[in-house]
Amino acid sequence: MLKTGLVNIGARLTETALRMPDAIAVVMPTGRNSEGSQRYSTRTFSELDDESNRIAAGLQAMGVRPGTRLILLVPPSINFVSLTFSIFKAGAVAVLIDPGMGRRHLLRCLQEVEPEGFVTIPIVHALRAFLHRCFPSARYHVTVGNRWYWRGRTLDELRSYDATQFTPAETYLDSPAAVIFTTGSTGPPKGVDYRHGNFHHQVEKLRDFYAIQPGEIDLPGFPLFALFNCAMGVTTVIPDMNPTRPASVNPQKIIQTVCDWKVTQAFGSPAMWNVVGQYCEDHQLRMPSLQRVLSAGAPVPPRILHSLKQAIASDGEVHTPFGATEALPVASISASEVLNDTESASRKGAGTCVGRRFPDINWKIISITDEPLESVAAARELSDGEIGELIVQGPVVTCRYVTRVENNRFSKIPDRNGFWHRMGDVGYLDPQDRFWYCGRKAHRVITEQGTLYTVPCEAVFNEHPSVFRTALVGIGTSIRQTPVLVVEPHRDKRPRSARDRTILRNELGEISRAHSHTQRIKIFMFHRSFPVDIRHNAKIFREKLAIWAERKLARKS
Repeated sequence: MLKTGLVNIGARLTETALRMPDAIAVVMPTGRNSEGSQRYSTRTFSELDDESNRIAAGLQAMGVRPGTRLILLVPPSINFVSLTFSIFKAGAVAVLIDPGMGRRHLLRCLQEVEPEGFVTIPIVHALRAFLHRCFPSARYHVTVGNRWYWRGRTLDELRSYDATQFTPAETYLDSPAAVIFTTGSTGPPKGVDYRHGNFHHQVEKLRDFYAIQPGEIDLPGFPLFALFNCAMGVTTVIPDMNPTRPASVNPQKIIQTVCDWKVTQAFGSPAMWNVVGQYCEDHQLRMPSLQRVLSAGAPVPPRILHSLKQAIASDGEVHTPFGATEALPVASISASEVLNDTESASRKGAGTCVGRRFPDINWKIISITDEPLESVAAARELSDGEIGELIVQGPVVTCRYVTRVENNRFSKIPDRNGFWHRMGDVGYLDPQDRFWYCGRKAHRVITEQGTLYTVPCEAVFNEHPSVFRTALVGIGTSIRQTPVLVVEPHRDKRPRSARDRTILRNELGEISRAHSHTQRIKIFMFHRSFPVDIRHNAKIFREKLAIWAERKLARKS
């Protein structure tokens, strides 16, 4: 056990193992048997704790010390969970990067974080060895699989260490635990400095707010949520899916796993739940054990909430927590509240209500500016109903970026009690202290007649039966932009001819003229498939669409 005053998020696994040693901690699909049934591999909490202690002892024997930055790149698996906890326990810093962010972004992020070692699979080590000049400080290497020609240890070698050789690292609330990269949906991905205290408070807030109980069974569509489960005494069932492609998930595999293990809770992006919910609706299927579904990463359309509500336990609920890589969780709202109270206003362009703030979160809406703010006193706080920029403060809010550090000036506001984080989101508070999200600050369209916000504008066009989704972008100089609505029609309702396109444009124009906040939108363009973020497949890369639209319009002129 840790000494009094010391905090290490890895110790939460040890505490769980002491309380419920024989309970299953992690379940992983391992293929199918001769009869076609799914096979699974499992670890109990006691086994997982012992394994992570042995790996931590091996890391310490290699020379890894508190603060050592280790790149962790392994597929979602039992290995991922045990390795992450072993890195935490050794006091090292786990650098977690989405491998699907693209080769250019990935290499740049790996270089910028200045790693001291790599814990990864053979193919990544081969690339690392080939590009060794890019990583001059990297010397602690662990191969998950067979080591080829490079130096270091294998995971199996680390597992052979005696767990009694492990000495818990002396870490505190403010000690670094991980570097987690943003999705890069509004600019290059940035490395966020996570402290043990941030993880500790995240576990507490999520557990208490959603009344998560030890012994529950969770299916996480995002690998990091497996770590929260182990800290809460919840079984993790790793889904058979590519977490970097949630929109391509096989819904039958998700449904089968939920039913095989009587999963009580599941997390996934809106893209994942869109596929699963629609499949359940089309085939009249239910997942009766599911009591709690969480979805985050982007606003969740009401149609997805409705289909999910019909697919889970009759007394179950769907929740949409709101936050960011830098601050999570910030707020939450249930599907019942959305469908019964806020959906109608959202459809008319009021924005998306993301709910009430979590306990211990403070928030303010301030006047929008793209400039740094030297103190919170320099920010002008707005009244309820006024659209502005959201800033937050609380124990789950991370303190800084460790790459692209110039962004700290633009994202943090000093305060005598610490700092406030600028979420980069715009919206307003209502009289019930709920936040209504109106889009990203970087995506607002500034015209000579005023500012347009993406979510309120797009919502009214998304009601058209041929429209799957839309993206409002601005073309031209920063304060004299021309608004353009890029439209992605449903696959089976794409206009097939010039006449079809003209008809749809005219119908969208009628919608534009019918609402005061959209009347300045007069240009409509069609796109087959929007570029979206890797992590959730839901955040639209509007910057790319703006470039695409500007080039296409230039060719026509």
